[in-house]
Formats: sequence, C-alpha cells, structure tokens
Amino acid sequence: MTHSTPEPAAVLDDATVLVVDAADWTTTLAAALRDRTTATVERATTRTAALDVLDASDVDAVVAEHALDDGTGIDLVRAVRDRTATLPVLLGAADGSEALASDATAAGVTGYVAVDADVDAVVDDVLDRTDRAIRAARRARTRRERARQFDAIFHDDRTATWVLAPDGRLERVNETARDVVDVDVDAVVGEPFWTLPWWTDDADDRSDVQRVVETALDGSFGHAVVLREGVDDDRVVELSARPVTDERDRLVSVVVEGVDIADRVELERDLRRSEELHRVTLNNMTDTVLITDEDGEYTYVCPNAHFIFGYDADEIRDLGPIDALLGEDLFDREALAEDGVLKNIETTATDKAGREHTLLVNVREVSIQDGRLLYSCRDITKRKQREEALATLQETARDFLYAGTHREIARQVVDDAASVLDLDATAVYLFDDEENHLQPAAHSQGMRDAHGPPPTVHADGRDLTSYSFVEDESLCFADVHDADRLANPATDLRGTTYIPLGSHGVFVAGSTEVGAFDDVTRELADLLAATAEAALDRVSRESRLREQDRELQARNDELTALNRINETIREIDQALVRAETREEIDHTVCDLLTADDRFRFAWVGSVDAAGEVVEPRAWAGADQGYLDAMSFDVDAVDVEPAGRTAATQAVTEVSNVATDLRAAPWRKDALARDFLSVLSIPLAYDDVTHGVLTVYAETPDAFGDTVRTVLEELAETTASAISAGERKRALLSTSMTRVTFAVEDRSFLLDALARAADCTIAYEGGVQQTATGTQVFVTVEDAPVDAVADAARDVVGVEDVRRMAGGDTGGVLRVALSKPFVAAELADYGAVVRRIEATATGTTLSVDVPESVDVRRVTRVVEERFDDVELASKQTRTQASEQGFYATVLDRLTDRQLEVLETAYYSGFFESPRQATGDAVADSLDISPQAFYQHVRTVQRKLFAALVDDHVPVSTPPSA
Repeated sequence: MTHSTPEPAAVLDDATVLVVDAADWTTTLAAALRDRTTATVERATTRTAALDVLDASDVDAVVAEHALDDGTGIDLVRAVRDRTATLPVLLGAADGSEALASDATAAGVTGYVAVDADVDAVVDDVLDRTDRAIRAARRARTRRERARQFDAIFHDDRTATWVLAPDGRLERVNETARDVVDVDVDAVVGEPFWTLPWWTDDADDRSDVQRVVETALDGSFGHAVVLREGVDDDRVVELSARPVTDERDRLVSVVVEGVDIADRVELERDLRRSEELHRVTLNNMTDTVLITDEDGEYTYVCPNAHFIFGYDADEIRDLGPIDALLGEDLFDREALAEDGVLKNIETTATDKAGREHTLLVNVREVSIQDGRLLYSCRDITKRKQREEALATLQETARDFLYAGTHREIARQVVDDAASVLDLDATAVYLFDDEENHLQPAAHSQGMRDAHGPPPTVHADGRDLTSYSFVEDESLCFADVHDADRLANPATDLRGTTYIPLGSHGVFVAGSTEVGAFDDVTRELADLLAATAEAALDRVSRESRLREQDRELQARNDELTALNRINETIREIDQALVRAETREEIDHTVCDLLTADDRFRFAWVGSVDAAGEVVEPRAWAGADQGYLDAMSFDVDAVDVEPAGRTAATQAVTEVSNVATDLRAAPWRKDALARDFLSVLSIPLAYDDVTHGVLTVYAETPDAFGDTVRTVLEELAETTASAISAGERKRALLSTSMTRVTFAVEDRSFLLDALARAADCTIAYEGGVQQTATGTQVFVTVEDAPVDAVADAARDVVGVEDVRRMAGGDTGGVLRVALSKPFVAAELADYGAVVRRIEATATGTTLSVDVPESVDVRRVTRVVEERFDDVELASKQTRTQASEQGFYATVLDRLTDRQLEVLETAYYSGFFESPRQATGDAVADSLDISPQAFYQHVRTVQRKLFAALVDDHVPVSTPPSA
C-alpha cells in the first residue's frame, strides 16, 4: 500500500516535539520529523525522563506510546496535565481499545492514535494531527494572552475605556471612565457613544467623537483630541477607537480609550515655552555653547556664535574641527576624564574680521545625542582690556604722587590716556580763576590732528568744554557733531566725552570713530578723570599748605623780628624817659635800633633852615661813609628816602633797593653798603615835625606791616619825647625871647569869638588836653559872660562852652574845642604862649621862646598857623628862678589834678570871697564834691611840699 506524504505545515519547522518510547512507529515518527521539517526532536523512553525534558525545555507537543517502561501513557498524560492544561499531547497504542481511548480522553489527551501495521500511514496522520494541535494551542494561547491584555487595559486606572457594539452603542465601561462623570453609567448603556455625558455640549466636540467611532466602525483606527466633561472642570482627552473582529474578520465590537492629557498638554506648553526661552536665550546670550564628538567634530553650534566669532553656525562647521576655532591642545584629555569638567581655560581666538578675542572656556563631558564634549565660551576681551587699563591706571595714580604741579598732572593724564582708554585724541583744560577761562594745559598729537590745537575757552558755558565745567556735568556723545554746543563743526572728532575735573578744569577724550565709547571705555574714562581730579586736589592742598607754611614762617620771622623790635622799643621807651635833651633822644634811638644787629644802620636828621636838605643829627650802625657820600635833598621824586619823607611828611619804604638800580643814583651807594631795604619815618607828634628817622636793613622786605607799624609808633613816641623835652627846657630856661605877633585871622577861635560878641577875649594860660579833646580857659571883658557863651556856641570848632565865673561885666569861660589849640602846638616846639588878646579889631599873640629853641622855627610855625601875621615886637628877657619852681610843681601833678586845679582857679574858687563853690566846680568837672575836695587837698599838699622842701632855707644856729 502506497501512502502520500503530506507537506508539513510551517508551524512544525520552528516547533519542539517530545517523542516518548522507542517503539517502531515512534522511532519512524522521530525520523520523519527530522527529515521533513526543521523541528527540534527530543527523545525519552520513560515517563520520568519525559517529565525531566518537559521541565528543562520549552516543548510545543508530546507524542507518546501507551506502553512505557515505568508506567503507561495515561500516567504520563496525567502528569503533564498537572503541569499545564494547554500543551498538546498525542497518545498512540498498538493494542488499543475503546476503553483505552476513553481513559485517555478522560486524562486530558489531545488526540488518540490507533497504531496498525501501516506505520507510514500512522506517521503521516500523527504529523498532521501534531501540526494542527500545535496550531490550535498557539491560537488558544494567543486568545488567552489577548484576553489578559484586554483585561489589563480595560482595568487600567489611568485610561478610560469603553466597549461599543457594532452600531456604536455603549456596551461596557471600566471604572476609570465611571469615576470621571457624576451620573449613573448603567442607565446610559445602549446609547450612542457620542451622545453620552462624558462629552461637553459643544457640537464640535461631539462631532469629533462621532467621527472617531465611525472611523473604527468602518474598520480603521480613529483618533481625536476633545474636551471631556469633568467633575471639577473640562479636561483635554486624547481619544482613540480600534475595531475588534472575529476569525472571519467580522466586526464584533469597538474599543474606545480616552487618556486625560491635560497635564501633558500643560507640560508640552511649558516645554514649548522652555524651548522658546532657551532658543531666545541661546540666540541672545553672549556666551557661546559648542558640542563636539570625541574627534572634535561639531554636533551642535549655538545660534549666537556670531556674537564672539563673527561666523554663523554653518560657517563654524565649515572651519573643520574645533581645534581650528579654539586652538590645539586646549586642555588635557586625561584631566578632563578624571574631573569631568575643566573650568576657566584662557585662550585666544580670532574672529571673522581678524580681531583677536580673549576667551574663558569651560569643557565638560556630556552624552547628548552624538555629542561627548560641551564647550562654553565667554568673551573676556573687554574685561582683559579693563584689567590692563586698570593696571595702567594704577601706575598713573602712582605717577601722580610725584607730580608737583597741575600742568604735570595734565601732561601725565594725556600721556597715559592712550593706554588706558585706547583713544589717541585727548586734552586737559585747567581753569584760570583770575582770567575766568579754561586754558589747554596738555593735549595729544591725535587731538591736534583730528581737532587742531585746542583753543583757550571762556568759562561762560557756551561750548561743550565750558558747559561741562560750569554745570559740573559729564557729557558723552556717540557723534559729537550731533551736539548743539559744538564750537568747531570742522572737527574730525566723532565719539567724544567731556568730564569735569572738579574746580580744576575739564578732561576731553575722543576718537574719529562714531560710538567709540562703550560702557567699559566710559567707566575707565570716569576713573581716569576721578584719579586726575584727586591728584589735582592733592597738589592744590599741598600748594595751600606750602603757602600756609611760608606765611607761617614769614609770620614767625616777623614775630621774631617784632619781638626784637618790641624789646628795642621797650629799651627805647625806658631810655626816652631818662633822656634830658633832644640830642640824647636822637642818639639813644639810633643806638638801640642798631644794637645786636637789629638793623644795619639808623640815623635821625632834620631839614635845614632853607628847607632844601636833610641834615643828620645822630646816627649809629654800619655807616661806612654813607652820610658823607650822600646829599639828602628834600624832594618827593627819585631822591634818598629821607629826603622824600621830609618833603612829603609820609612814610617812605623801599622793600628792595636793587629794584630799578639805575633809576636813582642813591641805590648804588646803598647796595655797596648792603643796605637792601629802607624805611624812613617822619618824627611827628600832633602835627609838629621834629625831623626824620631812617632805618636800613641788610635783607630785602625787612619791614613788614607789623614791623613798619611798630617803627611808626616808635617815631611818634620819639617825637612826643622830643616835644616834652622842648617844653621842659622852655620851662626851666632862665633866658628866653618874648615874641609878640599881630594876627588877623577870622578863622581863629578867639578872633571869631571877640568879633561875634564885640568884646575882649583873653587867654593867659590854662589848656587841658583830655581824651575827648582840648579845653581852654578864656577871660571875658566888657560883656556879659552868658552872652559871650551863647555866641561861642555858634563859632566853628567849638564843641561846648561852660561859664566858670563872672556876670554882666565879664568872667571866665571853659571852651571845649574840636581842634588843637595854638598854645598846645607851640608848646610841642618848646615855646610858651603867655597871652592872647582878641578884640573886634584884631588879635595879639605873645610867645616866650627859650634860648634853646630857634626863634625862626617858632615864627615859621605861627606864620603857617594864621593867615595874616606881623611881628610886632621881640624882647630878650630873663625869667625868675620861680619858673623852675613852677616846673617842679607841674611835674608832681597828674593831668587830672592839674585840670581840677585850673578849673577851680579860673572858676574863682580860691578868691575871697569865693566866686564859685566847691560843689559848683565839681559839677562842672562831672565829679562828686568829695572827689573835688580830695583833688584840691592833694594839690595843696604837693604845692606846700615843693615850697617847703625846695625853697625854705635851713636855719643856722647863732655862733657862740
């Protein structure tokens, strides 16, 4: 019998079949499996060995003989079913029966084969049945797997799942879908899916849901994103629908899945925002990020690469590996592998325009797509320039410490500005407060080339330089041609700044390029200007301090000289008190002024009778023949200082004799004797001149204000001492000349008073010099004293009038004058006015001139004093010795005591009977009666003491 061999199904080719027992048909079966298929054949002869194979291998089917060495095939089937219910098991028996077949079926056999003599036919049948069994098992396993998968999906708590009937109506809903709506879901089962309460009332949303379902009903995959009704708010749902078919490809249901993607949508929105932020950041940040592989080939180039390198991303890629951009051997690869990151690697790169940039590069190991090395590049060119500029600025600040003038600082600023600011056009203006303008103190060649020589600028705020200074405002222009106050439109300067240097001036810096000042350059310019201003302040302070030191030293020197002069003055004052004659006074003053090298030379002289030459009276010091060599002409121009002072009666000072050496011949003689400065002072007291005091010093400017003032006071004191000496000699002289003058002068007090009152006014002595002025006692004859007093109040020069004694026919008046009285003036020359008698027709003046006084001098004084003077008589007389007694008494009285005495005398207090009481006299003196009587008793005691001590002879006892 011939049997056809069926073509084995493809399923056996990749299956593993376990053949159990070694019967003829099982052996033939195993051989057929090997020959006809590529299946894996496992062999076992016993039940135990078969079970071991099942435990060790993945077997797709078992074919066994019923008769086994250690049991039956039924036992094997039961043991297999204990392990799995789905593994196909075929059992064959040569001596089988219906009972055996029934037991095999009950044990769970997949198929039973009755083995007969035709082994080949049995093998073909077993092969066919094994193939079908494996197919069925695999389909069942697939269905079970799909069921499990569907069950897992259906019960997924993250996905809402709906199962629809073939007409689109709802059949099943999982718990997740139930939980998102607040309705009874079972009540809506059987309704069309797109009408259910999961969807909003929006027609577009429900239309999208219906479209998705209908797409699945047509056998395709449906997908849409819709809004879903939620418990709290509407949610975004990603909806998908899949058709489910049976073995005949007939639609049995539709599974719809809904995933809440609101969070994902928000995340995607955030991601897009983040991507946008990063894109904008990367496009606008100044740092550049590059990513390369291990070979340096770019995997990413930051879009902002042009900020540093000037190239766009494609151009950078075209340059080749990153070494071409950042240089070779940028970092140590082993160090990077060890640390993972290398920071702040400084390198130099050249941009597209050929400019060099200093970069700080950080290198980090990464794993971003194909990239392995991330480079972040920061351009620190400006920072490096700023650091270098600051270093230069520090050097400049140190150099400023050694600058001693404002111009030195201005020059230093201009010299260093090029390296600090990288600008070649700079200038510094300094303010001249006397001229009120800004003077260009220093400027660079670049400023001259671009702008021309900087002109002097008036500080009126009209141009940019002046405006910056006056308003104390910094100005910076991208293009100075746009400025309103540009004074020179032809300038080639463009980017320019004007920075005030406090009260010292203005710093100007510029370039021929527009926009030359970025933030760094402006900051550096401000720092340079601030440093220069501080240096200028320092120089100004030091200059003021030096000036103060000089002034202080000058004051110290002056005080030292003043102390020496004061010491000299004290010595001179003491000597003047003891001096008896004018000659002694003259010599004393000259000797003490030149003692201890106080001054080099001093002399006193007086004008000769002709009034043409100053004649020396006394001198001391290093004369060296100067007085003999010189002629001291009295003149106000170009003569020796003594002659000029005699002519002008004003102080003459020559601070430096060497000045105008050839203009005045006397200077050469003075310099030859080391007379380098001169001071000549008139010896005048109360408008009475007694000559000239001239002092010479061996240094220029020896007579400062203080020294000059002291010497002027000394001259006045000396003149006063000479006047006092003259008066004393006049009083003590026993021989004198009485000179009588006839005077016609209506401005004279007594003449004006006599004419006004039409009476006779006489003065016979009695002049009081007080702190408030001069008081004179006059006698009134032939007129009521009160009427004369009233008339006197209208006379010019009369301050006050008081009646001292008298009535209708005459009396005594005390007249207070605003000017010195002639008697006091003549007394300073040693002359004594004995009587002045004034009538309505004229005045007679009688003066006693001691023999020690030149009568011509007194006559000249009288002629200068009155308008019309005529010498009436001149007599030589001898005074009684009582005149000396009179002088002695006056020396013992104080000024106040003498005033009280004269007032009481002219008031008639000492007359008998008294014409005035003590109270009346005290009232006229504005003192108390007690004070008046005290003064009177004191005067009387001094008078009697002088009379008794000096004029009462000692009694001589009679001889024996």
